Amino acid sequence: MIRRAVRCPSLLLTAALLAACGSGDPATSPSASTEEVSSTAPESAAPSSAAATPGTDAPPFEGNTQPATREASADALVTVSDVRTGRQDGYDRVVLETGGTGTPGWDVRYVDEAHSQGTGAPVEVAGDAVLQVTITGAGYPFDTGVEEWSGPDPLPGNGTQTVTEVVWDATFEGTSVAFVGTTGEAPFRVYALEGPTRVVIEVADLG
Repeated sequence: MIRRAVRCPSLLLTAALLAACGSGDPATSPSASTEEVSSTAPESAAPSSAAATPGTDAPPFEGNTQPATREASADALVTVSDVRTGRQDGYDRVVLETGGTGTPGWDVRYVDEAHSQGTGAPVEVAGDAVLQVTITGAGYPFDTGVEEWSGPDPLPGNGTQTVTEVVWDATFEGTSVAFVGTTGEAPFRVYALEGPTRVVIEVADLG
């Protein structure tokens, strides 16, 4: 009986030590990959307040009919690779995507008539007003390595209300020009987005 009393504690101690070692097994530890998955859940999974309250008025459109200009960066050499139109709540959007180096500049303004740069030939644009979009810091495809947008030209509005179409002109001496036809001289605003680089023109609804 004395021997059994001595050996049992030893067995119990050994079992306890094995159990303690087993608790540190990586297979039973929390997975780092699980934490990464949970921490990168898409933010869009949360309900959208805008979608939850349809019919609410859009915020006032912050724009006007005056020319909008911005200088290109010193190293800008870009080519317009894509042109898109679309509809938003209260305004239409025209996007000119560019590829190359640096950040393009722009000069966007209403003109009485559309004329092709270089030749001066008239350009037909559907609509009651013409918004001329001049991209500065532009380069030819053989300079930038970017294929230039090739149409459809003219590009019709995609469900738009004020924008009628976009007519591509040409790239000439560091500038690329497109004409945006509209139903009237509506307020507009211009800004740039990155990743990829885009010049965005938004035209407010009329009336």
